[in-house]
Amino acid sequence: MPSRTWGAIRHDGDWEIRIWAPSARSVSVTIGEHTLPARMDATGYWHARAAAEPGAPYRFRVDDTLIPDPACRLQMGDVHGASVLVDHDAYRWTEAWKGREWPEAVLYELHIGTFTPEGTFAAAAGKLAQLASLGITGIEIMPIGQWSGNRGWGYDGVLPFAPHLAYGRPDDVKQFVERAHSLGMMVILDVVMNHLGPDGAYLHASTPEFFDSDRKNPWGAAIDFSQPAVRSFWIECALSWLEDYHLDGLRLDAVHQIAGPGSDQFFNELGTAVQGLKLGRPLHIILEDERNEPVLREKPGYVANWNDDFHHAVHVALTGEEQDYYESFAVDPIGDLVLALEKGHVEQGQKRKGRAVPRGAPSEHLPPIAFVNSTQTHDQVGNRPFGERLIALADPQALQMVFSLLLVSPYIPMIFMGEERGETAPFLFFADYEGELGQRVREGRAAEFQAIAGLGDAIPDPTSLETFEASRLDWTVTDGSRQWQDLTRTCLEFRTRYVVPLLKSGHRASIARRCGDGSLEAQWTFRDGRLSVALNLGSVGAFSQDDEDAGLRFNAIESDPFAFAAWVR
Repeated sequence: MPSRTWGAIRHDGDWEIRIWAPSARSVSVTIGEHTLPARMDATGYWHARAAAEPGAPYRFRVDDTLIPDPACRLQMGDVHGASVLVDHDAYRWTEAWKGREWPEAVLYELHIGTFTPEGTFAAAAGKLAQLASLGITGIEIMPIGQWSGNRGWGYDGVLPFAPHLAYGRPDDVKQFVERAHSLGMMVILDVVMNHLGPDGAYLHASTPEFFDSDRKNPWGAAIDFSQPAVRSFWIECALSWLEDYHLDGLRLDAVHQIAGPGSDQFFNELGTAVQGLKLGRPLHIILEDERNEPVLREKPGYVANWNDDFHHAVHVALTGEEQDYYESFAVDPIGDLVLALEKGHVEQGQKRKGRAVPRGAPSEHLPPIAFVNSTQTHDQVGNRPFGERLIALADPQALQMVFSLLLVSPYIPMIFMGEERGETAPFLFFADYEGELGQRVREGRAAEFQAIAGLGDAIPDPTSLETFEASRLDWTVTDGSRQWQDLTRTCLEFRTRYVVPLLKSGHRASIARRCGDGSLEAQWTFRDGRLSVALNLGSVGAFSQDDEDAGLRFNAIESDPFAFAAWVR
């Protein structure tokens, strides 16, 4: 497969501009005031070569439809207008970044638009030093590929190669990456390859072959990965972010929806292509796969999967909620947390009360670093009717204990933005669609929660500016925010000093057990030592392990109903 087969790539001062449209009758490219005919090759790609300066606007005309470049690197304005010629080689990098090994990862998920009052990459770069000082080593950015409108989570993008102008231009993204690297932090981008958004996806018109007419997924038309050109589109998108922006990895959204003929081949080709990059730093691909299957993590290039099971066990243990996907975890949440600490996934194909069909497959053979654990994420907070964070739902003492467990246990921890400072502002679902599409979004959201919780029209309007503004972080410094940051810093200092060296030495065995109604202990053995933890969540346990050598202790584990201890031998 050629390294770049889609979009506009500069060669010796000229531009090679390509689109795959095998059933089109004619294609031309308009650059500025000039229109050039494109020619189709035997594989269905149309291409034209032109001389132009970077920054020039261009479009395709496919038959009678004028469209932006589906693989453009930047737009002039919204998703319906002209694309922009971008020369990534013109940026002068100043970094000497060699990356981080995966066992060192402490991830921080953030949404650029609500992370700061300004909602830009430039403003976000100014906050990174605070995160680095706590021991955070990786930033995971929610999707930034351009979508219709200026407000959104990013999962309805239609131009996945192009950073959204609401956040900044390509150089702003690169300067953010350079700042993160200068502070010792990786940058990982969430990318969506399983669907395109509902407004501005001109591939439906130019290239209907991009989609599988026989399948749909929850968001609309399924993508046809049996087509080599489709696989090339997404692989080139991944490589563009890694090469052009010096990113350290990608998080692939909802890979369980990348299905059908060609999907296995796609994952093999993507992993091979990423591994084939020689960029002088480790590259990491994280998955979101709700099937709880280990197959992809057994392939080269894929390092970990988001582990919702850990989150669900913690959430139910702290809140008692049992609706929807929490149902199977409401039977014995402490027991499930024990399973998560010992095996990674809780649901591994076994029959479970509250679940009609078993889910998952055995995964305990995978090392702890093959699981990204969290106590909050954009999904789990933002898909609540009122976007409440866990701090608004749970006992604050219990919450601090499980947050300590998250940061110290040998699984890869991920913090949701603001969690490290006890943020109480909600994170709501928001979008920026108008007219009929905006009405459908409002009605669909209301219907979803009417069915689940009987709330309906009581929920915030996802298309209103107020909903977006309410989701911004509050950076006010308080005694509470200092306490949470001190807790985060203390736990991550312990992790850096003691846990990371063990992870690098190689995992050998894990064991966990319940020690009471709300208590547990766990132990992980590595080649160079052993990590032990003990946790009380509302009751004092009868622990078998001696914690006299505890290197980290919050409250008295032998007497306090809310306590946590960790030690290494």
